[in-house]
Amino acid sequence: MKIVVVGGNGQLGSDVVRAFADNGDEVFALSHADIEIGERESVTNKLRDLQPAIVINTAAMHHVENCEAQPDKAFAINGLGVRNLAMGVRAAGAVLMHVSTDYVFDGRKDTPYEEGDLPQPLSVYGNTKLAGEYFVRSILDKHFVLRTSAIYGKSPCRAKGGLNFIQLMLKLAKERDEVRVVDCEYVTPTATPELARQMVVLSRCEAYGLYHATAEGACSWFEFAREIFALTNTKVNLKVAGPNEFPAKVPRPKYSVLENRGLKLLGLNAFSPWQDGLRDYLNLSQSHEAAVRR
Repeated sequence: MKIVVVGGNGQLGSDVVRAFADNGDEVFALSHADIEIGERESVTNKLRDLQPAIVINTAAMHHVENCEAQPDKAFAINGLGVRNLAMGVRAAGAVLMHVSTDYVFDGRKDTPYEEGDLPQPLSVYGNTKLAGEYFVRSILDKHFVLRTSAIYGKSPCRAKGGLNFIQLMLKLAKERDEVRVVDCEYVTPTATPELARQMVVLSRCEAYGLYHATAEGACSWFEFAREIFALTNTKVNLKVAGPNEFPAKVPRPKYSVLENRGLKLLGLNAFSPWQDGLRDYLNLSQSHEAAVRR
């Protein structure tokens, strides 16, 4: 199939492009220079020229603090920009696969969130991403909305300083004798290659709708760091940060673990436990670093 990936040069988009190309699809990776989702005419013209079967949107304003400081800009990208994409996809007669977030929930639940649970975002970021979901679901019949959590990949996330959580932990362990990490926020770390492979699987069906799409299991950020150090044999004094040691500038859900109920009901859940994705990522990263050293 002909696939267009909006944000195809980003942390997630790069792996989505790779996964569909490996599947034998014809893939067009669009960066901000190729398409401006904030401008409806730009979206319409580009999709009319390319005539894709599926458009995958990985583009977003996802720096939570910046969204809080610039709500108009965040809504223009995460809300109205997604609306422009949905309308352009409808005009092109294509399918839209849109990536959303666990931050649409408030984190007050203590069991994994399912697709039918009521969204109650705590932040501008969460609210604008939820607005994008609603635009997609109201404009298009043929859509997939995928909520995911705590993604990381080998491509840099420029909006967050280029370092993902794993890279940051390993960097801090080299610079300090002690690393302190919060143990009160629970997520499901999800490797971008796994999410990309799930997209390929889902793209081959017509079971349109809203899906949760994360690795299996859950952990706190402290437990994630502990596993990173264990798998890399990193010797560092890891301690739980105090309750007010790293005060959040923006409210974040304390528990945003998602259950892939929809995918499992279809028999299409392709995710493995989060520890497996981390292990694969570290093997890949270490192989890359060894090749660079040679």
